Amino acid sequence: MTHWITLLAVEEVAKEGGLFDLDATLPLMAIQFLILALILNATLYKPLGNAIDGRNEYIRSNQLEAQERLSKTENLAQQYEQDLAGARRQAQTIVAEAQAEAQKIAAQKIAAAQQEAQAQREKAAGEIEQQKQQALGSLEAQVDALSRQMLEKLLGADLVNQR
Repeated sequence: MTHWITLLAVEEVAKEGGLFDLDATLPLMAIQFLILALILNATLYKPLGNAIDGRNEYIRSNQLEAQERLSKTENLAQQYEQDLAGARRQAQTIVAEAQAEAQKIAAQKIAAAQQEAQAQREKAAGEIEQQKQQALGSLEAQVDALSRQMLEKLLGADLVNQR
């Protein structure tokens, strides 16, 4: 029996206009859909779209600023590297000049010390020569005195005095 009731209900629906019955319900549903779309657009989609656009703009601006800062940083790093290389060259030049000056001063002091040593050597040689002459003079006097004494003892005092 229930099966018959279902068949009768389907036949009544089929008699009323079929699957697509174009009465006032379709335009009413379309108007409701458009109103819902407008409300959702005004309350949800536009603010969400604005927030997304704002966030995208914020990200783009931050990215551009970061790229500019990176570029400036790279330029500064390159500038500092050049300055550092110049400072190193200058420091090496100063060190080389200081070494040359130190070598010059050392050479002058060595030359002065060698001259002083040469002067002391010559002075010492002169003193030695003088002492040698004095020693030779005193030795000659002693040799003469000893020679006379020997002659006196050998020959006698009278013969030596006659000479």
